Amino acid sequence: MFQSTLPASEFVENLQPDGSSSSVALTPNVLQSGLRALAHNSPNPDAFLAKYEDLKSKKVHCLPNVVATLSLIAQDKKLREYLRFKASKQLRPEMFATPSTSKSLSTPIMPNSSGKPVNLEEVPGLVTRLKKAASSSRKPTPRHREAERKIRHPNFFAPEVPDWTKIRPKMSRDFSSDIVLPHSLHDIPRMSQETKLMEDLLYVLSGVEGEYITPQALLGPYEARTFIIGEGVDPSLKQLVEKILSLASYYSTIVRFIEEKSSFHWGQVNQALAGAMDQLIQEYKVFIAQLETLTRQENVNLQSIWFYAQPSLCTMEIVANIASTINKAGAKGGKVLSLLHEYTISAGDPKVQKLCTHLTQAASVPYMDILQDWVYIGVIQDPYEEFLVEDNEVIQREDLPVNYSDDYWEKCYIICRERVPSFLEKMSDVILRTGKYLNVIRQCGKNVKPPQTQKLKYTLSEREYCEAIEQAYCFASQTLLNLLMKEYDLMGRLRSVKHYFLHDQGDFIVQLMDMCEGELNKNINDIVPHRLESLLELALRTSAANSDPYKDDMRAELLPFDLIHQMFKIHGISSQEFSESCHADMLTGLESFSFGYEVKWPVSLVLNFKTKACYQMIFRHLLYCKHVERLLGRVWRSNKVCKMFPVSSSQSYRPAFALRQRMLNCVQNLQYYMMIEVIEPNWHNFLERMSKVTNVDQVLACHSDFLCACMKDCMLTRPELLQTVNKLVGVCVSFCRFFENAQKYFVDAELNSMIAPSDAESDVSEAAAPSLEYSSIAIGENFEESISNFDEQFSIALICLLNKIEELAAEDNSEKMLNVLYRMDFNSYYTTLLAPKMVEESQHASKSGSHTSG
Repeated sequence: MFQSTLPASEFVENLQPDGSSSSVALTPNVLQSGLRALAHNSPNPDAFLAKYEDLKSKKVHCLPNVVATLSLIAQDKKLREYLRFKASKQLRPEMFATPSTSKSLSTPIMPNSSGKPVNLEEVPGLVTRLKKAASSSRKPTPRHREAERKIRHPNFFAPEVPDWTKIRPKMSRDFSSDIVLPHSLHDIPRMSQETKLMEDLLYVLSGVEGEYITPQALLGPYEARTFIIGEGVDPSLKQLVEKILSLASYYSTIVRFIEEKSSFHWGQVNQALAGAMDQLIQEYKVFIAQLETLTRQENVNLQSIWFYAQPSLCTMEIVANIASTINKAGAKGGKVLSLLHEYTISAGDPKVQKLCTHLTQAASVPYMDILQDWVYIGVIQDPYEEFLVEDNEVIQREDLPVNYSDDYWEKCYIICRERVPSFLEKMSDVILRTGKYLNVIRQCGKNVKPPQTQKLKYTLSEREYCEAIEQAYCFASQTLLNLLMKEYDLMGRLRSVKHYFLHDQGDFIVQLMDMCEGELNKNINDIVPHRLESLLELALRTSAANSDPYKDDMRAELLPFDLIHQMFKIHGISSQEFSESCHADMLTGLESFSFGYEVKWPVSLVLNFKTKACYQMIFRHLLYCKHVERLLGRVWRSNKVCKMFPVSSSQSYRPAFALRQRMLNCVQNLQYYMMIEVIEPNWHNFLERMSKVTNVDQVLACHSDFLCACMKDCMLTRPELLQTVNKLVGVCVSFCRFFENAQKYFVDAELNSMIAPSDAESDVSEAAAPSLEYSSIAIGENFEESISNFDEQFSIALICLLNKIEELAAEDNSEKMLNVLYRMDFNSYYTTLLAPKMVEESQHASKSGSHTSG
């Protein structure tokens, strides 16, 4: 392995020079285990995990393959020693190159640890090997699964037990693998044949081959055992012996199951089931001993043995069928319990049902112990990964990047459906939430043991354990909800967030923009973050926000992308036009400015990275509209100056100020709609729903629904609609900048109007006339043409926005979105007057273009 001076993202992307996405579909478990192993072996786990999150946020395609491959390398001790040896010998990069790639010298190069260049065309040869190694990790071998289990449960010690049935086959209670042909019974009379066969049956029923009855080789590891009876046996005796031999076949199947499933890697459920079956085998051997006693006393014959074997035959058949079913399914954990439960409920005979219930209860004891610890304490002790809830905890939560808490609730504990016993299927979600609640409470340092606990055990009556689980769930949900609402003041936090992100504190927003406007108008690279933080702190202290107890958690952030870019990232939209238009160096502070908000565990479950991103999008949208409104207000100041001009001279400015008023009405109506008709009603609905919640999942659902409704009705979930709004306000900003640049032509008029006496209006007009003449000469027709162009652009953008709103409102049946349509198109002014005019002008322009081309 060679080192590189390039950034990690560039180095990883160099593994795919064509930019194609060929990431191997790795399972989340394998990827998480690889990440845990690498972080555990890293000298600086924090830096490693932070770099992984950084590369993941940049959507590096081959990152999962690299993590999986490096984890495999980390697990292979011989390979690590080999790589260290080669690194000490200054491994030449040509060793990884193929003949076709080693000849190229014109491609970019990367330096390695020895200072020699590494040709990038040599990398694909190495990539092929990396992909093969990563693809092999999709189906982990038992060795890899065992390594992953050790990483998940480092304190659990599982002794390595040799497979004695393979090392020493004679130690097995099953028949020997040596094939021996039976002796013939041609020369033995019928009465003596029966005696010989009874003696052989006692051996065969105990798992030992006889002299006249021998076992055949197995066709498969889980196939039923068959036997050969020596030639010359009387047909009636042979038929009776074959019936009795089915008992020996069942015995062989059960014994093989016990010996295999007693090993550690098959899990505790299989071990418990094997122990219960072993008890039945002990009772079966007592029956064989009783038969032997009767045989020695010469009180039985083959017919008597067949009669005595009936009860045992029924029991052994059921147990053997269960063992065969589990073997063929390769089941462990919850899946074993599901199969046992199916046998139990489908049994028609009460004795059979009693037997199946006994086996299921015995096998479920370790599973129920894990379940009891989970629903009563919030801890999973599942070293063999049999439980229905999978723990994806990585090292320590406190040692992880901040963004990890965002996925904690959804990904740390998940349900593995294949491990859910069928009798717990309907309670699986309740079980998951109960343990998650208790786990969060434990991490807050609180006592989580319920006041009343009940031993959980399997019964055919589900009511017993279901009621116990329901009681544990009620305790956990109520305790965590009280913890969040009262001790950590969740609603106070959400109100604080609403004050700042949703512009609830109007004086604070005005104060902030007055203080920070000069700084935010700079390029993002020219802004001093500490100065911005100081101005934010000053705005918080000098406004009504000073009474907020959580104001110290506010932070100023400069994001490396604008609002459109942020929404495209959330929706996963990527296009050439989009990628070319998003350069962080071209952003101004206003386009990149947003608030950050720091919260601690467990409030971060609600105010996580995703929800804060939604708040930021709404805030940035409202802030930019507020900024445009302020720019249009400055144009109004110029209008006050121009009112002093003569009537003949002020005619040029009337269309400009009429357009300004239309723009101002549009922007104000847009803000009013978002803040009064969208955010406030949704907030009140949110408060009403929050007053009725009974668990944290309902809190998360209510908060998510509130944000989704706000973003949808604020037109932040449709890229085409947001782009149209952005284009509309962009025309307003361009107009304001144009008018600001044109102010220098009537500065002299403004000064003269201030010097002139207030009671001599005619003198003011005469004083202002020369400067107005100068402005008319300087501006001339260009000013009026520019205003006309702005008017046309604004009208086109507004009509396009109104059309899109009408289309989307019809698609989504959203009556609320129609409110902004009625406000911005009051009395159908634009649709009845301007729209036909715009269509006529576009047709005229197309005709003139065709004549010119002709």
